[in-house]
Amino acid sequence: MPTREEMEQNKYLAPIAHRFGRSELWRFTRRSVPRGVALGLFAGFIIPVGQIFLAAFLALPLRANVPVAALLTFLTNPFTLPFWLLLANRLGAFVLRVDSATTGFANEQLASGRWAEFGWFQLLEGVGVTAFGFIVLALLSAAIGYFLSGLVWRLLVGRKWTRRPARRKVLRHPA
Repeated sequence: MPTREEMEQNKYLAPIAHRFGRSELWRFTRRSVPRGVALGLFAGFIIPVGQIFLAAFLALPLRANVPVAALLTFLTNPFTLPFWLLLANRLGAFVLRVDSATTGFANEQLASGRWAEFGWFQLLEGVGVTAFGFIVLALLSAAIGYFLSGLVWRLLVGRKWTRRPARRKVLRHPA
């Protein structure tokens, strides 16, 4: 994962490198971390290449945590890609209801066999369903990740605050 200094010294990022150096993009706060989680998950599912850069560029205007956004793009990697492809295909087919929603003229055209000579038609149909599934995955995972990370952040900070007075009493009265 790129560090703050590496991003500032990157020759491709030279025109906007000074923006990556802002400390609020690298701080872990209750607002920046959920934004970083959402952006990382969104960028991880929406494009197959350059996910880290997309997450970092989106983190600038949204004031999200850059390291968290970059780290969560690794959820989609070459080892997990077959699982995500299958899930995106099934999810896309479920949302679009490709089989049951195709009625009328479109169904007659597909059933007639006219398009069978174009072998790539079935491939494009599957790719379109899978691409739509990835869009749905990107949006759903970003929303769920945002709310879950915000909830976990609140629970962890709340637990720290409830334990804090108990520690003070023990430290003040060691009897």
